[in-house]
Amino acid sequence: MTSSRTHIFRLLKWGRTLAKHGALRDIEKHKTTPPPVRRLFRLARLGTIQPKTPNYSAALQAIGPAAIKLGQTLATRPDIIGEEAARDLLQLQDNLPPVSFDSIKDEIEGSLGKPVDALYSHIDPEPVGAASIAQVHRATTIDGKDVAVKVLRPGIIKKFTADIETYEWAAAHLEAMGGEAKRLRPQLVIANFRRWTMRELDLRREAASSSELAEHMANVEQFEVPAIDWDRTSGRVLTLDWVDGIKISRRDDLIAAGHDLNDIANRLVHTFLKQAIEAGYFHADMHQGNLFVKADGTIVAIDFGIMGRINKKARFWLAEILYGLTTGNYKRVAEIHFEAQYVPDHHSMEEFATALRAVGEPMRGKPVSELSVGDMLDGLFAITRDFDMETQPHLLLLQKTMVMVEGIATDLNPGINMWDASGPYVKNWIRGELGPEAAIADRINSDMDTLLMLPDIVRRLDQQLPRQGGAPPPPPVADVDLLWERRKAGNGGGFWRYALTAVIAASAGAGALWMLG
Repeated sequence: MTSSRTHIFRLLKWGRTLAKHGALRDIEKHKTTPPPVRRLFRLARLGTIQPKTPNYSAALQAIGPAAIKLGQTLATRPDIIGEEAARDLLQLQDNLPPVSFDSIKDEIEGSLGKPVDALYSHIDPEPVGAASIAQVHRATTIDGKDVAVKVLRPGIIKKFTADIETYEWAAAHLEAMGGEAKRLRPQLVIANFRRWTMRELDLRREAASSSELAEHMANVEQFEVPAIDWDRTSGRVLTLDWVDGIKISRRDDLIAAGHDLNDIANRLVHTFLKQAIEAGYFHADMHQGNLFVKADGTIVAIDFGIMGRINKKARFWLAEILYGLTTGNYKRVAEIHFEAQYVPDHHSMEEFATALRAVGEPMRGKPVSELSVGDMLDGLFAITRDFDMETQPHLLLLQKTMVMVEGIATDLNPGINMWDASGPYVKNWIRGELGPEAAIADRINSDMDTLLMLPDIVRRLDQQLPRQGGAPPPPPVADVDLLWERRKAGNGGGFWRYALTAVIAASAGAGALWMLG
């Protein structure tokens, strides 16, 4: 087990890096920051030359690969880090200098158990991309197929495991302080981060995710998921079809190739909605580097390390919330939040509906140049504190992806109205799933199941209770031995003086992680 001293040293080192990039200034001014933490942050900034505008992305890139991934996770939490920081972190470039090809070759051969020459007739030693977890090389298989080969960086699993342990240690101490920190559930945020990251570090899981999404999207025209070469795939190596296309970020190249950008933008929005609302399984890392457009206009997605999943009940509520906000039915949106127990019962549903109206009405009917889904989410987050709404971790990835998709769509077509693009799809899905015909069909199926599977009736009834909110069970949080609990166990006064200093220092580091990534 890693010692508390090691965790504290890492946090202070990371805090110094954040200070050099101006990423601690805002936290000093935040009203919820304890005075001792403010003083420590001022100390961390001493002697540093800081940029006028905080550069959160650069700070996390300087800290290392795990911090980059944590920053991408915190980009889903504008309620914690603020809208400006969240938007900055959404642009976080997951690029690092590549490792040597000799090391990559050793990883391939060690993981697949064969010489590289027996697997590929050619593999380019220069990577086409090098990210925090893996890098990608273009290759040709021995049977002549062009492929992309994704290989984990050597030692990356050990590095991530160590850093995540420190995140867990910091989050536990922060949450134990109570108040706003407890409501925001930093331990659960880090628990989800560990779960998502560990999945990314097993490339077999990414291959399986790609295969599953391909099945869900098989009947969607002009959307493609590259096929997996399972014979050349393992936990540390992933081989899949090579994509010949233009990156969706290269707007001028798309225009030069004759593509209809408005059509691409609308199809991208509908594709995401189909994944999230209809299939309940969506690509949760849809940034511009992971989307290509082929010559015939087909959108191709790559990099399936981060996927989101929402069960049917939560999708019903999500669809109704989106549609209610687009049509101004704030009462129904409020009812859904209370049914799902996103808002505690001691609050007034009518007052919550009024608060939602304050978010929705200024946005309805305006062009995208004056509003955005991101602004809507920011408005919704702003009322969470007033109504004691706890974090819903199963929706974090969805929120992040919605903002990503909106950003790409508006880059392609600045005049697109996301409400107009998504409204008809959501309306038709609700009509199909919740209309009279669907209700009758569901009732018939439910009755047949009841007759045939009587022992299952209690479980089925329990699943329909609104108190569950459609949320999957949260992951277990790390069991952390808090420093002040050691004092209660009978440690001496000398240790307590050390522990008190350590707690304050840890608070500084944890606060940096909490507020600014």
